[in-house]
Amino acid sequence: MLTYVLMVVGFVLVIKGADLFVSGASALAKRLGVSELAIGLTVVAFGTSLPELAVNVTASVQGNVGITIGNILGSNIANILLILGISGVVFPLAVTKGTVWKEIPLSLLAALLVGIMANDRFIDRAATSALTRIDGLVLLCFFVIFLYYTASIARAVAGAEQVLAPGTAAPARIGVLMVIGFVGLILGSRWVVSGAVKLATALGIRESVVGLTIVAVGTSLPELATSVAAAYRKNADIAIGNVVGSNIFNIFFILGTSALIRPIPFEPRANLDIGVLLVASLLLFLCMFTGKKRILDRWEAVIFLGMYAAYIVFVIVWTN
Repeated sequence: MLTYVLMVVGFVLVIKGADLFVSGASALAKRLGVSELAIGLTVVAFGTSLPELAVNVTASVQGNVGITIGNILGSNIANILLILGISGVVFPLAVTKGTVWKEIPLSLLAALLVGIMANDRFIDRAATSALTRIDGLVLLCFFVIFLYYTASIARAVAGAEQVLAPGTAAPARIGVLMVIGFVGLILGSRWVVSGAVKLATALGIRESVVGLTIVAVGTSLPELATSVAAAYRKNADIAIGNVVGSNIFNIFFILGTSALIRPIPFEPRANLDIGVLLVASLLLFLCMFTGKKRILDRWEAVIFLGMYAAYIVFVIVWTN
């Protein structure tokens, strides 16, 4: 029982720790003279993905690799179907032309790339399938390209400054915020991973299923908070840019880092989850051309939520 309580507390620590760490990083960047708009997308995407990073790195170090790929795939599916679904119900989301033709296709490419890299059995006729350290390095190279692209378009992102912390904090306060946030991330992620492993064992299900559901939704809460708040303020660039950017960040950086720490065995049944992610990404792209052009309407958002509910039910039933 204590493990499950610590798991819940761990989620709180991870999310609050990420918030404190990003607040400190944002303030530090401003004190160093970095443009507020220039750090907008990078800080938002990095900050909302910190929980996934902390949980995945902890799971990789501890050898619980089943959680790592499940957490990333589950988080990315939740980002599109659940978070954009809720945000789109709050307020129809207008999307920029650049997001439609560059960022959404890039997130689709990222999911497709993982599917190709992980299916060694089908492509190379290998004995096992895994995301190797070489695969991790390739994903990190793609992340560097994405980071360069993000920095180049940051000035065009409306509302980015509204999700950043004020940059007037004293150096000592900045340091304390970052240290407390970092400690919260590390400690919370250890409790989340330990609780997830015990829960999977107690229920007799795969670690990856827990990663796809409980851990994925828990670590996606920062994206939910950011995107819903942005939708409420009618900052559509942040609402959708945060989700799409986070999905790219999750695969290229977090999954790449996880594979670099420890190769991740890939179960063929996880192709279903990759398929769902590809369908969700493709559906988001197609929704930009249905109804009002480049707008995620409320009725489309409701469809997203229905699809996510059906996916979760299927994953749980399929496992038993």
